[in-house]
Amino acid sequence: MKQRGGSTAAKRRAGERAAEAVADGMVVGLGTGSTAAHAIRAVGEAVDAGADVRGVPTSFQSRQLAIDAGIPLVGLDEVETVHLAIDGADQFAGGDLVKGGGAAHAREKVVDATAERFVVVADPSKAADALDHPVPVEVLPDARSLAAERVRGFGGEPTLRAAEGKDGPVVTDNGNLVLDCDFGAIDDPGGLAARLSAVPGVVEHGLFVGMADEILVGHGDGVDAKKP
Repeated sequence: MKQRGGSTAAKRRAGERAAEAVADGMVVGLGTGSTAAHAIRAVGEAVDAGADVRGVPTSFQSRQLAIDAGIPLVGLDEVETVHLAIDGADQFAGGDLVKGGGAAHAREKVVDATAERFVVVADPSKAADALDHPVPVEVLPDARSLAAERVRGFGGEPTLRAAEGKDGPVVTDNGNLVLDCDFGAIDDPGGLAARLSAVPGVVEHGLFVGMADEILVGHGDGVDAKKP
């Protein structure tokens, strides 16, 4: 599995490049995470300069960042379309992603799937030949044991995500729990995605299969644009 992390400069370049695609009149999906945060700040600068842009946040974190940046916010049910979604990834291989490090993947998937164009921002540490990052699975609290059993049946090893700074597990913005499920190298992301989605009590999983329209990978000296 690839080492996680990445330079702040690389993340900033990727996020700011994605924000360059934001045009006057757009509704923009605002992703969650350290790289997407740079895009949110850049969109805020465009709004401050006079651009008419509205944002759809994917988490409490992105909502607060957008408020701090001065971006007007709307809900999905208040707009006819999301023109562009900008979001990060924990890992990508081709056009497939693992997301959910911030436990916001359920709302992220809804917003990203709604968007006319979904742009992923990342640094080189997130690239892989095949997905092997543990897959976050958001589950109803009462379904934790059942979901964990099914994941083991699929060849995975589930771990209940523990909170930092308090006792007990992470609780999502939706009031649910997260199982981080290690499957090793994932040969068939689409098949695994379908199996996870069919488990009773699973709200959403972090496999985003074939959803990305473009992946912007920041480096110390620029940005590579990849078309899956």
